[in-house]
Amino acid sequence: MKNLKKEYICNIGERNFQMLSELKRSALYFVAAALWGIPGVIITVKGVNAYLSMPLRELWWLISGTAVVLMCFFFMFRKAVDKYSALIAAQPEKTSIWHTFPLRGWILILFMLCLGMALKFIPGIPLEFTASFYSGLGPMLLFASARFLRHNQYPTN
Repeated sequence: MKNLKKEYICNIGERNFQMLSELKRSALYFVAAALWGIPGVIITVKGVNAYLSMPLRELWWLISGTAVVLMCFFFMFRKAVDKYSALIAAQPEKTSIWHTFPLRGWILILFMLCLGMALKFIPGIPLEFTASFYSGLGPMLLFASARFLRHNQYPTN
């Protein structure tokens, strides 16, 4: 009986691994969109909440700071999404989830995830920084997510 349970659990694990290694290429666009869009929503909410807790007299220069952050991330993320979308488009029709990004892209995602979590624990980060940076970064991550979905709908080859 014990061996049957182990064998059954191993078969379930193999099946799940097989499902991850046999995704349609179009699913990779959705994986990429989720990996950029979910943090985008979280970061946008944090940035807007930081704005809402500030006095009105400080908002004019923070909004200009947010505009600069938006522009920088717009150009940076647009280029990255186009590059990653071209890599996804070059994959065979059935491929692995790990081919969504190159190794460097996965490392960058992990680094940014760790950096974002570390920012929560660093004391003394001004609310103004959080408001302008997060309000610029979050919407641009959402923009990048939408761009992945657009590349899935209208491939550029």
